[in-house]
Amino acid sequence: MAAHRKPRQRSLGGQTVRTAATVALAGAATATGFDGTGHADPQLTPEQVKARVEKLYQEAEVATEKYNGAKEKADKAQENLEELRDQAARRTDRLNSARDELGSLAAAQYRSGSIDPSWQLALSTDPDQYLDGAAFVERVGSRQAADVSSVRKQLLEIERLRGAARVELGTLKTRQTELKRHKKTVTSKLTTARQLLDRLSTEDRARFDTTGGAPGRASRTSASSRRDFTGPASPATVHASDSRAAAAVSYAYTKIGSPYVWGATGPNAFDCSGLTQAAYRSAGISLPRTTYAQINAGRRVARSELRPGDLVFFYSGISHVGIYIGNGQMIHAPNPSAPVRVAPLDEMPFAGATRVA
Repeated sequence: MAAHRKPRQRSLGGQTVRTAATVALAGAATATGFDGTGHADPQLTPEQVKARVEKLYQEAEVATEKYNGAKEKADKAQENLEELRDQAARRTDRLNSARDELGSLAAAQYRSGSIDPSWQLALSTDPDQYLDGAAFVERVGSRQAADVSSVRKQLLEIERLRGAARVELGTLKTRQTELKRHKKTVTSKLTTARQLLDRLSTEDRARFDTTGGAPGRASRTSASSRRDFTGPASPATVHASDSRAAAAVSYAYTKIGSPYVWGATGPNAFDCSGLTQAAYRSAGISLPRTTYAQINAGRRVARSELRPGDLVFFYSGISHVGIYIGNGQMIHAPNPSAPVRVAPLDEMPFAGATRVA
């Protein structure tokens, strides 16, 4: 019988070692990919870093607008809840007053020892006086019945208000959960972007801060756009569609240089939709909080028909907005790497425009 021999183990040498190392490095690269949770490949060029940061900013802005929408709904739910609770409290006070009145009347009848009216008539020494008293008692009884009916209605209304408040409280909790989720998404993407930017040299970082996005963006603008882009307009030269639009543009000019802070609506910091909302609020017009609601807040206009004061929107998801100022330019709040400033419309993919004034 042949002896069973233990298979000989091959040493990891030569090509085998190189192959294993390649697989290990590939796995490490996958584990540290751009998912916002790992570290970036140290061999990325400045252009690649900037392109990735720009994408992260755009994704963060999508999440920011979702956060803004959830916050608007949460604030409304909180307002509704407080109003329902106030109504219930006021009706409870009225109910308690009605109950006290009914209690006093019942106690008075008990103390008077009221008996059957026919016996009171039979025993009365003054029938006329009794009949007057009986009519009074009948009137009191009718009033008491009406009071009891009123109390019952108030009880039902209070229960309805309390039920509505419970529903509104559930809505509020749902919105608060959405807020936390969107906030986590925004902060995660902004943190990753900041970590990537921190790896750039001072010179490359300065270039990024100047352009507000990936290099070469300005060179991608169309020839017609470059002809239109003749330098910043000024409030004095703006020909807006009406005085309110002009006021909104003037407000936006005063905020140039203000920092971008996600979720902010002024007066000292803004996100993109917060800036446009604040600008029109200063002109007496109330705009919705989010980009995807603001685009439906007025009359849609074609790009060729733009006038100063029109709201201009970008990206397919309508995740960014600026206020048009003429000459193919807008004022907008770009992202955390750049403050409120004047920029060409072709800086981002144009999605549409709305005239609200």
